[in-house]
Amino acid sequence: MARAHPPLSYWRRNLRLIAVLLLLWLGITLLVGWRSPLLDFLFFGWPFSFWMASQGALVAYCVIVWIYALVMDTRDRAEGDESSDD
Repeated sequence: MARAHPPLSYWRRNLRLIAVLLLLWLGITLLVGWRSPLLDFLFFGWPFSFWMASQGALVAYCVIVWIYALVMDTRDRAEGDESSDD
């Protein structure tokens, strides 16, 4: 099946998406580490800063992976890649 975009354009779009998501990941990692000591109150018996660093960032990372999978699935379908129709 014919592709809607040339392969080079397709990969540039994918690399741009990866770069944006990696910058988001870096921002979350640095922001949580830098700002979490300011959140000084107890949350389920633990300091909230500890909870944000150990649990909140992991949830954000899972959301980033989900966004990547969703966008790539949509792009692959638009490109006519039948192998993504599991």
